Amino acid sequence: MAKGGSVESVAGRYETMLDALSSLITKRSRADKSNKGDRFDLLYDYLKILELEDAISELKIIHVAGTKGKGSTCTFAESILRNCGFRTGLFTSPHLIDVRERFRLDGVEISEEKFLEYFWWCYDRLKEKTSDDVPMPTYFRFLALLAFKIFAAEKVDVAILEVGLGGRFDATNVVQAPIVCGVSSLGYDHMEILGNTLGEIAGEKAGIFKHEIPAFTVPQPDEAMKVLEEKASKLNVNLQVAHPIDASSLNGLKLALEGEHQYLNAGLAVALCTAWLQRTGHHIDNFNQTGPLPEPFIKGLTTASLQGRAQIVHDQFTDIGSVGDLVFYLDGAHSPESMEACAKWFSLCTRDDNHQPSLNSEAQQQADERSKDTTQILLFNCMSVRDPQLLLPRLLRTCASHGVHFKKALFVPNISVYHKVGSHTLPTVDPQVDLSWQFALQRVWENLMQSDKGGEASNTDQVCEEVKDDTGMSARCCKNSSVFSSLPSAIKWLRDTAQKDRFVRFQVLVTGSLHLVGDRQHWFIFFTEQGNFSTVLNCLLMDSEQSVCWNDARSSFRCLPSTLLGDDRDPICSRTA
Repeated sequence: MAKGGSVESVAGRYETMLDALSSLITKRSRADKSNKGDRFDLLYDYLKILELEDAISELKIIHVAGTKGKGSTCTFAESILRNCGFRTGLFTSPHLIDVRERFRLDGVEISEEKFLEYFWWCYDRLKEKTSDDVPMPTYFRFLALLAFKIFAAEKVDVAILEVGLGGRFDATNVVQAPIVCGVSSLGYDHMEILGNTLGEIAGEKAGIFKHEIPAFTVPQPDEAMKVLEEKASKLNVNLQVAHPIDASSLNGLKLALEGEHQYLNAGLAVALCTAWLQRTGHHIDNFNQTGPLPEPFIKGLTTASLQGRAQIVHDQFTDIGSVGDLVFYLDGAHSPESMEACAKWFSLCTRDDNHQPSLNSEAQQQADERSKDTTQILLFNCMSVRDPQLLLPRLLRTCASHGVHFKKALFVPNISVYHKVGSHTLPTVDPQVDLSWQFALQRVWENLMQSDKGGEASNTDQVCEEVKDDTGMSARCCKNSSVFSSLPSAIKWLRDTAQKDRFVRFQVLVTGSLHLVGDRQHWFIFFTEQGNFSTVLNCLLMDSEQSVCWNDARSSFRCLPSTLLGDDRDPICSRTA
C-alpha cells in the first residue's frame, strides 16, 4: 500500500517522495549574506516535532567537519567500525545519483522500502505541525533530521556524521554530546559563508566542538591550528593531532581510496575510531602504535568505498579492440588544495596505468605490443562562486611538475537541474544554455597555456572558432580548449576522437565539481543500461514534454535521474553557473 492507502508501484511511490523532497528546495543563493545561521534554533523545534530529542542523545556519534577529506575520513571510520563488528550508520553529502546514497546502514545505502517508510514518517509529521513561525525545514536540514530518525530507528551502534558545510550552523550540529569530533584538512572554500581567512574558516569548523568531548584534527596551517586550539581550550576539549598512517601498517595492502592524501584521512579515521572504542568501553585487540594496525582496522581501510573521489572508469563504448583506450578519472576536487591532491593522484595513476601489463585477451596483448601513446585531456567545470584563477593554475602546474601535460581542456556546464529532484526532471539540452561561465573558464585556461609557453596573454575570443557539433549545438574551439554546450556532447567528442586514433590511450580527468562528476557517472550508467549513445542523445534533444523516450528508458533504470542539487550541503541550496 502506498501513502494514502492506494496501491502504487514502488517506482511511483519513489517519484511521489521525490516531488515532496523537491518542495523543500529553496531558491536562495548560497552566497546570500542574509542566510548566516538561518534560524538555527528551528532545528530544535523540528526535533521536538519528530520526538527525536532523546533518540539523538542515545546515539553514539562521530562528528566530522573540514574543508577536504571529511567524506573520506567518515567513509574510512564507518568501514573500520563495521569490520570491528558494530552496526553502523553513515550520513554523507552530496549524493551523485540517488539521494539514498547519503544514508548507509552497515556500509550499504538504505533500501527504497525503508527510505520511503522513514521519509513519510518525518515528512507527514512536520507538514502537520509546522506553521508560519516554524516553517518546513529546508532540503539539507530535512535530510539531516531524516538521518537521525533512520539511525535511531535502526538501532545503530555508531552513527558517523559528515558536516554539510561549515560546522557551527550546520544541521548536523544539533548533536549535543557526540563521542568524539574530528576536523579534517582546512583550506579556502565556501568563503562567501565561512569567511575570507583560514582563521575565520577554522572558527566555523570548530563550531562542532562540545564541552569536554575529545577532538582530533590533522596537521593544519598555523593560522587555522591556532584558532582550533583556542576554541578547544575555551570548551576544555582535549584536541589532539592525528598524523598520516604509515603504509607499512597495512601489512602489504593498499588503502581502498586512491591518493597520497588519503593516508592523512586514514590517520584521522584511525584516531577517531580508537577514541570511540575506548570511550564506549570496547577493548582494542593487538593495537600497537608502531606496528601493523589491528586486522579489522586494516580490512576497513582497504575495503572502504566512496564514489566520485579518485575513481577510475574505463569507457565501454570505444569499440577499438582494446579496453582502456578511453579512461575517465573522476574526482570532485573543488578547492585549491584538493585540486593539487587531485593533480598528484591523476599524474601518478596515469603514469602507473601506462606501465600496466597487458590484459588477458589476445587482442589486448597484440595491441599493447605496439607502442601506445597517451594523451591527457581535462573535462572541467566549477561553480561560479569559486575562483578559477586559484583552481586551474594549481591543477595545471602540479600535473606539469609530474610530467603530465594536457593536450586539450573541455569545459561544459553541469547538466544537473537545481530546482527539482526526480526522474521527470532529467535534463534536456537547452539550445539557449548560458555558456558565459564556461567561456570565462576557457579564457583562464588559454591564458595559462600561453603564459606557460613564454607568451603573453592574448584575447582568446579572437583566436577561437565557433563550430557546430554533430547535434547542431554550438561549441567553441580554441587552440588548447573547447567549450561544449552539454556533457553528452563532450563525451561523444571524446569517443569519436578515441575511435579515430586507435593507437592512443586517452586519459580524461573529470574534476572541478562533485556535481560534474555525478553528471558523468549519471550518464555513464545510463549509457551502459541503454547501449546506444545516439538514442540517448536524441532523447536529450527532445522537447521536455515529449516524455515517451525517457519513460521507456526509465523502465530499466529508474534511479538514474535523481537530480543533483547545487551545493545542497548548505542550509540554503545554491544554483550553479
